[in-house]
Amino acid sequence: MKFGTKTIHAGVHPDPVTGAVMTPIYQTSTYAQSAPGDHKGYEYARTQNPTRTVLENNLAALENGKHGICFGSGLAAMDAVLKLLNPGDEVVSTNDLYGGSYRLMTKVYERYGIKSTFVDFNDTDAVRAAISDQTKLLWVETPTNPMLNIVDIEAVCGIAREKGILSCVDNTFASPYLQNPLDLGADIVLHSATKYLGGHSDVVLGALVTSNDELAEQFHFFQNAVGAVPGPQDCFLVLRGIKTLHLRVERACQNAAQIAEVLKGADKVGRVYYPGFSDHPGHEVAKKQMRYYGGMVSFDLKDDRFDLAVKVLSNTNIFTLAESLGGVESLIGHPASMTHASIPREERLKVGLTDSLIRLSVGVEDVEDLAEDLKQALAQL
Repeated sequence: MKFGTKTIHAGVHPDPVTGAVMTPIYQTSTYAQSAPGDHKGYEYARTQNPTRTVLENNLAALENGKHGICFGSGLAAMDAVLKLLNPGDEVVSTNDLYGGSYRLMTKVYERYGIKSTFVDFNDTDAVRAAISDQTKLLWVETPTNPMLNIVDIEAVCGIAREKGILSCVDNTFASPYLQNPLDLGADIVLHSATKYLGGHSDVVLGALVTSNDELAEQFHFFQNAVGAVPGPQDCFLVLRGIKTLHLRVERACQNAAQIAEVLKGADKVGRVYYPGFSDHPGHEVAKKQMRYYGGMVSFDLKDDRFDLAVKVLSNTNIFTLAESLGGVESLIGHPASMTHASIPREERLKVGLTDSLIRLSVGVEDVEDLAEDLKQALAQL
């Protein structure tokens, strides 16, 4: 199947009992058994749920993988990956990443003797140098959050294979429509399905996809043993969102390209971060591994002041000031005080995350309205 057909049909079948075309919400905590162990494939809803099974199969198909495993949030999915490690093991991660990922590595897992090192993944020599005998996992995020750096997935995952360690790619910003890390050598793909996969800002859910049977078995074990699972209603909402994933993301990418040009020509804007620009350092890699350049745009102000950023953030009418991204509506946020507040300021500044940096999740509204909204907000500086 081509991608647009997969979003609607892969892993999805009419309900065998009623013929319902849309996957039913199996709102049950347990399942009848004819005798102990004699059941229809389902025993207890923490372990399995038919709505969740359909979503997991659909996600596996979208990422060209064998196994999908769903969790209660993107961070719960990441937690399952980190649970593969033992005290004394180390993670090498990109140094520009979601603040929640940084927090989980440094504030939770370092307490249990699992150290994380953060380096620029655009420098493959630096990646190699950071890998020690204790390194067991490369953590990749691309495009990165919020600086929109592009990591060469094939090159970095090639290093992981060469060193005999695992690689996991957080594919949240791109979605399976724009890139498929498993095809480029990754062992595991992670999604905060809260974002583009759900697409309507009404659900929180996370997912892992892999083609490695042993890893999948371990993730299913963690899913059941720890219990950080999504409910059937959440799975239904993500399944519903996925059916328009290709349409939504394509429109968001088109809008983002135009918004980035508008910002580039704005007098009070400093730098604009958007991988679709030919002078973006990751442009050629993005062209190679992505179908479009994404729906995210970041920019800072020439006068790099927090109070001026707040003025812009507080004066948009269509862009909504809120956390998260990837919904049909356009969102505007301030990473330094919102999504990345858990990262120390000196670490944020090392990657260019200034006090005035503003991150846009460009939605699917009419782009002329979005452009005018940003222009009038900037005009008030």
